Amino acid sequence: MFIEISNLKKSYTSGAVITKVLQGIGMKLEKGEIGVILGPSGSGKSTLMNIIGGIDHGDSGNVTVDGVKINNLDDDRLTDYRRGEIGFVFQFYNLVPNLTVAENIEVVANISKLPLNIDEVLTAVEMQDKKHRFPRELSGGEQQRVSIARAIVKNPKLLLCDEPTGALDYQTSRSILHLLQQVNKKYGTTILMITHNAAIAAMANRVFKLRSGKIVDEVVNQTVVSAERIEW
Repeated sequence: MFIEISNLKKSYTSGAVITKVLQGIGMKLEKGEIGVILGPSGSGKSTLMNIIGGIDHGDSGNVTVDGVKINNLDDDRLTDYRRGEIGFVFQFYNLVPNLTVAENIEVVANISKLPLNIDEVLTAVEMQDKKHRFPRELSGGEQQRVSIARAIVKNPKLLLCDEPTGALDYQTSRSILHLLQQVNKKYGTTILMITHNAAIAAMANRVFKLRSGKIVDEVVNQTVVSAERIEW
């Protein structure tokens, strides 16, 4: 298994109040699969993704990614893990406004050990003809394409997507989801996406339904639907 999580727990304390966010999560995802974590706001989706991405720590339990127990890594090794192994795509694009499209991607390529070719990645996300534009000159969908390019140029083993279509309209959302499927096929990148949109589950190999910090159901899709056919 590429991702293997067992009995993961996480709580936050504020004064005398303890909030249990993750209550014994267990899940597995094979290499090269697309996984979707589905759940409403407050279910623990973002906390789970942040722990898998090495941004946050669990209180107990094990998180293994590609054979490495990341809960055992110190801060320096976690930094290397995030830099070398993980690509992040967020709902808000976080592009550097005074850098062009190509420069936004180049910044990440320059700190990566085995980056992909920038022009190849720009072509893959259909942004080659806009490489010299600034973020303010792009639509929301185009900015999200750039953020995906920035994430995959480092050649990550795992692409983590936090509500990647949350700020986009319906047609643009389907286009971005289709792009993620193409990235998965072209580069063999394992993708884990969190969303509250149940329709997106149809494009995944595995779906984990999260409620109140617990996985209440897991679905393995025998037939994966093309993102272009998803409707909501």
